[in-house]
This record gives sequence, C-alpha cells and structure tokens, in this order.
Amino acid sequence: MAEGWARALAGPQIEARSAGIEAHGKNRGAIAVMKEAGIDISKQESTRLMPEMLDWADYVVTVCGHADEHCPVVPPGTRKQHWPLDDPAKARGSEDEIMAVFRATRDEIERRVRALVNRLAE
Repeated sequence: MAEGWARALAGPQIEARSAGIEAHGKNRGAIAVMKEAGIDISKQESTRLMPEMLDWADYVVTVCGHADEHCPVVPPGTRKQHWPLDDPAKARGSEDEIMAVFRATRDEIERRVRALVNRLAE
C-alpha cells in the first residue's frame, strides 16, 4: 500500500519500490481498499529485499516490527525510517471487521506517506 500511495502522491518526484524480508502473494484486502481510494495496486508484485535494492535507495521505510528487526543494515547516507504498523493481513474477525482493519491501515499509510513526500519536497 505504501508503494501505491507514494506513486499516487509524489508522481514522478519519487521512484518507489517495495520489497519485504519475505515475498508474499498479492493481498486481496489491500488491493480492494486501495481501489476504494482510487489507486490500483493489482499489478504490484511482492518481491524479496535484495542488497542492491538498499544500495539503490536514498530512503528506506520499514512498515512492521518484523521488517525493522530483520532489515539488513542500510548503506551509509541512506536514510531509514520505521513505521510501526500492524499487518492487516493478520487481522481476524468477520469480513467487515477485517476490511475495517485494512482501511485503517490504508489511511494511516496515506497519512505517513503524505507527510514523508512533503518533508522530502522541502
């Protein structure tokens, strides 16, 4: 979701890529709630984080505790920020309750990406 928001809010100013400690399949809940916000992330792929991705990046954002704890050391000069978000894919309950968790996470990610984009534009 963060990659989708970065692309939508920053346009060509920022080249966003996402990767994880582990690659996972596409998440239907994330795709659905982002579509509600007018952003299509259905073509984004879950990829495994590789060292050359960190070499490429100027800024790295981790979005859950697991990633922050296991993220490789970023190269000197690369800025890193951690956003301690709960993984909505782990939500339990009714379909409505689970989707509410996805929406809350989507909205929090939007707020954080918007703030980051504004800070980087200064």
